[in-house]
Amino acid sequence: MKRFIAVAGNIGVGKSTLTAMLAEKLAWEPFYEAVDDNPYLADFYGNMHQWSFHSQVFFLSRRLRHHREILDRPGTVVQDRSVYEDAEVFAENLYRQGNMTERDYRTYRELYMAMGLFLPPPDLVVYLRASAPVLVKRIRMRGRDFERQVSADYLEQLNQLYEEWIERFSLCPVLTVPADNLDFVKFNSHMELIAAKIVEKLSGKEVVVFE
Repeated sequence: MKRFIAVAGNIGVGKSTLTAMLAEKLAWEPFYEAVDDNPYLADFYGNMHQWSFHSQVFFLSRRLRHHREILDRPGTVVQDRSVYEDAEVFAENLYRQGNMTERDYRTYRELYMAMGLFLPPPDLVVYLRASAPVLVKRIRMRGRDFERQVSADYLEQLNQLYEEWIERFSLCPVLTVPADNLDFVKFNSHMELIAAKIVEKLSGKEVVVFE
């Protein structure tokens, strides 16, 4: 049966890695987040107030296109970051922090809400949850130049918004993965556990916690 799984979570939490590993293990097709080809991202990290709207619109347009393509694919697809968190977490944070103007934010939200009316939700959101110190460590390890200025405070702000979003999200089931404790890259048993829980959740079973 065809399924659509979206992997959600903060910067550096391991979304792309988990997407790749799930695709390989379960013979799913991966869809990755558009990062390196965003023409505004380096400028955004240099001046968030000036470039936040441009960067977020790029991410939104790419995510919406991927969402539509995923729905048209014949088999199961796992997506690196959902369309929802772009708006509910990142754009919202930029607006709250004064890095996106009221006019730009309202325009962005109108676009997001209008497009959302036409897009069916995923079958499952896998939410990777990690603390800010762990995220900082992982970001430094991957060594992207444009992420060097990402602070622990910024990551913590995003974490708070992720928790708010997940709390009210009801479009599809959510499986929360404690990524501080589960190192699915280092330990194959952790990856096996996560994959098993995802399959259980997709089958309709109630998965409450990781044991």
